[in-house]
Amino acid sequence: MSEKGNCYDNAMVETLFKTPKSEMIWRTVFYTRAQVEQAIARYIDGFYNPVRRYSALNSPSPAQFERRAAS
Repeated sequence: MSEKGNCYDNAMVETLFKTPKSEMIWRTVFYTRAQVEQAIARYIDGFYNPVRRYSALNSPSPAQFERRAAS
């Protein structure tokens, strides 16, 4: 985090939390906290990291980006 008043301070974190909320959480009714935790874990491990494309990475998913960077 940077100094007080920097408008870009939380932009990445806010984007990280907004995307799962808009793509998964707001569309689903959960009855227990355990259901929410399981759904979020499935979303991150099954879609957000391995499948979802990112314009900041020139469109590969984070998993694809890391594989390319490692090789």
